[in-house]
Amino acid sequence: MSMRHVAQGGVALLALLVLGMAGFGAWLLALPRDTGNGTPAAVTPAETRAILGGLAPRGAGHGRPIVAVVGINDATEVTDYLTPTGILRRADIADVVLLATEPGPVKLYPVLTVEPDATLAEFDARAPEGADYVIVPAMSRDDDPAVLAWLRSQAGKGATIVAVCAGAKVVAAAGLLEGRRATTHWYYLDELLEREPSIRHVPDRRLVVDRGVATTTGITASLPAMLGLVEAIGGRDKARRVADGLGVDSLDASHDSAAFGLTREFATTVLSNRLAFWNRETVGVELRPGIDEVSLALLADAWSRTYRSSVDTFSASAGTVVSRNGVRIVAGREAAASTSGASRPDRLLVRPGPTPTSTLDDTLASIGMRYGDRTAQLVAMQLEYPRQRALP
Repeated sequence: MSMRHVAQGGVALLALLVLGMAGFGAWLLALPRDTGNGTPAAVTPAETRAILGGLAPRGAGHGRPIVAVVGINDATEVTDYLTPTGILRRADIADVVLLATEPGPVKLYPVLTVEPDATLAEFDARAPEGADYVIVPAMSRDDDPAVLAWLRSQAGKGATIVAVCAGAKVVAAAGLLEGRRATTHWYYLDELLEREPSIRHVPDRRLVVDRGVATTTGITASLPAMLGLVEAIGGRDKARRVADGLGVDSLDASHDSAAFGLTREFATTVLSNRLAFWNRETVGVELRPGIDEVSLALLADAWSRTYRSSVDTFSASAGTVVSRNGVRIVAGREAAASTSGASRPDRLLVRPGPTPTSTLDDTLASIGMRYGDRTAQLVAMQLEYPRQRALP
């Protein structure tokens, strides 16, 4: 190849790069500078009664409800999977089982690995009448054939299906959201409505229930959604006591949907944090027996979404660590070699706070102090968490 051809190729490549950057710049400038704030309509007593009625357990005499939390082994969202389990087991108003499509551990994302209680097939053999409730987290694949078939089967047996966050895409793929009122994480809303145009989106609500199927907004909506389920099964007083233990101030389902969306600040913060590849750090979380799995999930989830840090777990011994409510968490690779991660100079050691919501608030504050408030807001936006006010 001649030097002339090399030079021409270089010019063509440079031209493509310039065009690509120009296109990206135009896309970036087209994004809104901020999301703004709306004024959500108040949740009326009648609406609250309808939500609780839609989540009510089967008729008297059916026995203690069974709640199945389903996941795929290779990638299920960590807070979506662990928070419903932790809250419902804490409430002790139902039998809660963690399920997986196949034998073996469930790898959660962005971080953590846990051992499920059973596979879908094992659950079906033990409970042929089906679950009373099925919790569907976000998954890396919305069209896993085993999950979709199993959800249809459980719905056919009378289970109430509860999709947390982008789990709504999985439920929609199973054909269970056709013609229903629903919501989902702000980032996936357009995709969900494009896939299933018959869905009637309900804004400004963290929890929507329609004819046996419930959906929620983004990741942290799993807290109020599960408290709604606790109230539907165990009553208002039980839900209030559980909420106090979680640090949640309100059982209201209201939500300011206008405050969440893709903004110029969101995109530029992601870009700048990604480009600072030389300035990464590891955040260490010690897995101790009895650790609160809800706090752990929120802590690990938040630190994993900064685009500046990754999370590493460790424990005093190899194997699994059993959480406060019986979740078996697989320890990190260094478990057998280290009894304490505090001495590692390359790792920032963090611990959960006294309640899940205080853990998340403190974590966002720490992220803001370490990387700037734009990064803290980036994390809160991904978690769809309303900062600086009580969690609805």
